[in-house]
Amino acid sequence: MSPPRVLTVAGSDSGGGAGIQADLKTMLALGVHGMSVITAVTAQNSLGVQGAWELPVEAVRAQYRSVVDDIGVQAVKTGMLASAELVEAVAELISGTDAPAVVDPVGVSKHGDPLLAASALDSVRTKLLPVATVATPNLDEVAQLTGVPVESEDDLRRAADAVLEYGPRWVLIKGGHLAGEAVDLLTDGAAEYRLRAPRHDNRHTHGTGCTLASAVASGLAKGLSVPEAVTRAKEYVTGAIAAGFSLGAGIGPVDHGWRLRG
Repeated sequence: MSPPRVLTVAGSDSGGGAGIQADLKTMLALGVHGMSVITAVTAQNSLGVQGAWELPVEAVRAQYRSVVDDIGVQAVKTGMLASAELVEAVAELISGTDAPAVVDPVGVSKHGDPLLAASALDSVRTKLLPVATVATPNLDEVAQLTGVPVESEDDLRRAADAVLEYGPRWVLIKGGHLAGEAVDLLTDGAAEYRLRAPRHDNRHTHGTGCTLASAVASGLAKGLSVPEAVTRAKEYVTGAIAAGFSLGAGIGPVDHGWRLRG
């Protein structure tokens, strides 16, 4: 019997720490079959992004249809979608797919490099977020999308409500950039979960956002509820951060295979 299938629609990270590469490693580690639609190719290493080349919309659409129409999917995860045209095409594809969608509204890389054109922000708000089962913005992305600054845990719910206004069924506000304990807020506007984890003194955290969103999608593909999928994903990514390792001269990646090294 084949494992659940998860499709990632994202950019390629030549350094292997984030993007498509992180997504597929996460899916393998969590027991699902990962498939990919590459939206952009980046020249990227531990120091940052040296270049990015977006794929044509027709290439993205063809990859998606090729996989979904033949193999089928139990969940879709989106990452780097650099332009408004790409965002709108992917939103349209997801809306016609009978599977949960995890939207990681990637705006800025770990090194501060912009990965989303300013002109695409409105398309994310009006086209992509409304088709999301779960949206997983970090604090910078929340500020980009809603204008709501998050400076303490008390601000998380206000930020979540602002994102929910754009239409995702659930939002997971990632509070990893706050001082103190790493706390994330998951809510659908009614139920609310605060997910806490110890903060690890490890700067090698490249790929955390991609990894978390892919882990959530993997859980949903297995039939877990959103709260259960997010809880398990948080546990997995916390372990991956703790095991993150040095690579190159800059920020190294999280360790996607940490559970396999027992």
